[in-house]
Amino acid sequence: MRLITLATCSLNQWALDWEPNCERIKQSIRIAKERGASLRTGPELEITGYGCLDHFLEVDVIRHSWEMLSKILLDETCHGILLDIGMPVMHNGNRYNARIISLDGKILLIRPKLYLANTGNYREMRYFIPWNRPQHVEEYELRELPEACLKLQGSTTVPIGDGLITANDCTIGAETCEELFTPLSPHNALSLAGCEIITNSSGSHHELRKLDTRISLIQEATRKCGGIYLYANQKGCDGDRLYYDGCSMIIVNGEIKSQGAQFSLDDVEVVVATVDLEEVWSYRSSPSRGIQSVAQGPFEKFRVNFNLSDPNSDFDPSIKPTRSQPLKKHCPEEEIALGPACWLWDYLRRSGAAGYFIPLSGGLDSCSTATLVFSMCREVCKALEQGNEQVKADVQRIAGLVPKSPEELMGKVLSTAYLGMASQSSRETRERARDFAERTGAHHTNLDIDPIFLAFKEVFAKATDFDPSFDGQKSEDLALQNLQARSRMVLSYMLAQLLPTVRSRPGGGGLLVLGSGNVDECLRGYLTKYDCSSADINPIGSISKVDLKRFLHWASTAFSLPILQSFISATPTAELRPISETYVQSDEEDMGMTYAELSVFGKMRKEHKLGPYGTWARLCHDWEDQYTPREVADKVKRFFHFYSINRHKMTTLTPAYHAEAYSPDDNRFDLRPFLYPSLWKNWSFKKIDEAVERLEAKAREREEARGGGVKV
Repeated sequence: MRLITLATCSLNQWALDWEPNCERIKQSIRIAKERGASLRTGPELEITGYGCLDHFLEVDVIRHSWEMLSKILLDETCHGILLDIGMPVMHNGNRYNARIISLDGKILLIRPKLYLANTGNYREMRYFIPWNRPQHVEEYELRELPEACLKLQGSTTVPIGDGLITANDCTIGAETCEELFTPLSPHNALSLAGCEIITNSSGSHHELRKLDTRISLIQEATRKCGGIYLYANQKGCDGDRLYYDGCSMIIVNGEIKSQGAQFSLDDVEVVVATVDLEEVWSYRSSPSRGIQSVAQGPFEKFRVNFNLSDPNSDFDPSIKPTRSQPLKKHCPEEEIALGPACWLWDYLRRSGAAGYFIPLSGGLDSCSTATLVFSMCREVCKALEQGNEQVKADVQRIAGLVPKSPEELMGKVLSTAYLGMASQSSRETRERARDFAERTGAHHTNLDIDPIFLAFKEVFAKATDFDPSFDGQKSEDLALQNLQARSRMVLSYMLAQLLPTVRSRPGGGGLLVLGSGNVDECLRGYLTKYDCSSADINPIGSISKVDLKRFLHWASTAFSLPILQSFISATPTAELRPISETYVQSDEEDMGMTYAELSVFGKMRKEHKLGPYGTWARLCHDWEDQYTPREVADKVKRFFHFYSINRHKMTTLTPAYHAEAYSPDDNRFDLRPFLYPSLWKNWSFKKIDEAVERLEAKAREREEARGGGVKV
């Protein structure tokens, strides 16, 4: 056996948080050494934090990255272990997303990223240039390192490019995040060139049901090629809409040896495994692989006099290879509970705010948002039980105590208010909001906005000599509904700013207002611009109503909150029109489609990249048991009409936790126009109508031939 111990890690880095980022890297190196590791790899761009965005264009970011790297290179507690550290590098005037491979303070190789992530949430080609020259290496001038580092280095140049590190007992290659997802992934050539160990430094965000894809690619890579794969990923909220979900792991020949947590409040998590190099050599014994290996073009190799295994040790039964384990993963309901909860905690502790405020309407969406804050409190209490000192320091600073229960912490960090209207708000929604707050411990206020609504209405009537009515024209009805919604937004911000003062909370900071518009309402534009959908951040802005219902059903048992069942069974309603014995406003009736259908339209538009005609053609098949082609056409045209006329609302959406691949977030993820031509006269709609007519004509012909009627 040739046993080696390897380490990968997940770090909760924060964009531009220079010295704390550096210290977390050092801490992970020390932990790896304490646990016997001879190689440590870390997340992508770990020195800067992945989410610096346009800051990467600043020379300061390059300069400070080298300054932080110098601190690591000169720190002797970080020597004696091979290091793989991510940071941006400038070479020949180009910025590269790079990896610095070093040992004992000496840089062995700078490995730039070959292929950049440039879709969805990622804009790497806005800041970086892809190396895009596999197996090419050249010289890099070390102008940025201080004299002490250059003296340790012993030279003023180092290699930069797609090369390999050859130790005394094995060869190490690198693959970076997006490269794993490309058709011609570097791991194929690296494996054929003899690399036993491949490190992957990643900055991969959480998205519902995404983990399986990521893990299956890594497992398939090593099942096919053989080898040891070290996957490192960032974790936490580093200053934007994304939550990086960790789950660093070590995989050998397709089998998981060690796996980190996907959701955790630990700022530093080191994953270690002891593996046998001889397993790799045995796994790669097939003749067909050997033939391809011989044909593989050579990589430039950089030799280092270092052993990852102990060359002098005989077989020692006390040192055992790490056993394989099954993949640990969460169901989607748990992902919703944990991802936004960890994101909310990072946002709260890093923002300096005193807590959160939610306008609690008694409906499913605001209840879901508040339940996520409760989940956050549960995770904080779990971390305290596990002895997490960083969480303890943060919670004492924010709440002024170390809570004994999630409910006690909720009382400190969450304030809610029911902002009702006497004529529009039902007793049921008011009581549901109150009961939820009482059960979870949130500080709750019950008030009515009638005086605000009537005052605005009176000012308008006096100025225009026109008194709008809900029973008047459609424009009057909508204006009065929007007036209520926007009044709630203004009052929410006043409550968020002053409630800590009213409650004599220490520190004097205000509360962050949480939005509660789900992804389907945002997609359809079924919200008032600058109403309660406008907030500081929105934990559910990229989660569908269907998934939120499943989440609340799961949480009612998992969190011992049976009160949630009453929210699930309630009819979704905005309560913006007067209610009576015969009328209660219904969201789905207003929209002309169900939330489940909205979710489908979202996936057609974004994930499948279909326009109106393509969506209709696809749904004619998918919905053939429910609707005729004409009924499908009516729904498709209705959706795209309201999507287009409400697209301008997406430009002002509250920054939302990204969780769904069809999010309509205009500011980062879904870049589309917000002024559209009238779709009712659009060519796409005409083509749909023509196709429906043709299908109905053919159906009539078939029925006439059979001598019967037809349903069209």
